[in-house]
Amino acid sequence: MHVRHLQVSDFRSWELADLAFEPGVSVLIGRNGQGKTNLVEAIGYVATLGSHRVATDAPLIRHGAQRAVVRAAVVNDDRELLVELEITAGKANRARINRGPVPRPRDVLGILRTVLFAPEDLSLVRGDPGDRRRFLDEMLVLRAPRFAGVRSDYDRVLKQRSALLKTVKHSRSAELSTLDVWDGHLAKHGAELLAARLKLVRDMADHVTSAYAEVAPESRPALISYRSSVGELPEDRESIEDLLLAELDRVRRQEIERGVCLVGPHRDDLDLTLGELPAKGYASHGESWSFALALRLGGYELMRVDGLEPVLVLDDVFAELDRGRRQQLAKVAAGAEQVFITAAVAEDVPEELSGARFVVHDGEVRRV
Repeated sequence: MHVRHLQVSDFRSWELADLAFEPGVSVLIGRNGQGKTNLVEAIGYVATLGSHRVATDAPLIRHGAQRAVVRAAVVNDDRELLVELEITAGKANRARINRGPVPRPRDVLGILRTVLFAPEDLSLVRGDPGDRRRFLDEMLVLRAPRFAGVRSDYDRVLKQRSALLKTVKHSRSAELSTLDVWDGHLAKHGAELLAARLKLVRDMADHVTSAYAEVAPESRPALISYRSSVGELPEDRESIEDLLLAELDRVRRQEIERGVCLVGPHRDDLDLTLGELPAKGYASHGESWSFALALRLGGYELMRVDGLEPVLVLDDVFAELDRGRRQQLAKVAAGAEQVFITAAVAEDVPEELSGARFVVHDGEVRRV
């Protein structure tokens, strides 16, 4: 899998950019504010329909423009597909595959798979549980794109049920029976999402531990585990659904009094530990960086075990790493089928990552 061609128009700072790529290493060199990260952000958007820098699509549209367009020619198993995404302010986004429209943008998921490591990933260790939940769900979709629909269905049910809870406190019994229906929907979709997250964490755990040991060999061992708001979870989806229904029944009075949904995967977390202590609050700056890197590399190795060969994107990270971590990351990157690297100066990129070099300056990209 690799990106052969990328074109963006009115995306972030770019009125227009048009680049041809090859398998192997592509390094984009440019000082801060020149737009190099915007280009790899566009590549990541094709893979995930989201940005690693912002939570909404509005900032992706160039100031003064009505829409942004990203086009990527992706070679996947020797077949080339053209993915086109149109991001429109205040309207639904649109997508095309080989010039033909598709019903939903998420229908393009799976054509391109990327694993992206960026300075923002420090929030995976030091940030809120929502950052770690988002990481897990993105990995789910990368492995199996159908989980984009599962997550969308769960979010829709959660929104509807939360709205009902805000109005049901002084309602009639008929409205309480409606809450019973939404309990069933929440448990059904929530159980599917939870079962998938549990399997993902089990599959990825050893890869994360190994990756951390390689990038921080003198540190304590790193472990990940899933923490649910309802306690220890069974493994099969049906049993999880029954557990969620029982828990929803148990806390119903609290939910009605507070007007919020207290049960479900939206309240869970991914526990990160170093030795016997939680990484958040106890890990040093270097250990936090190593753990964030291990999470990404663990996901990358898991996808390779799955038989997938994701494109690796390293956005302005080498400057943040010490020599040992740089060399370990370079070792992994050198084995990728395609890797994109951004850096402020060429000296930040390890010498073994030779390949195509692009200079990004003053609204232009030039291959050197």
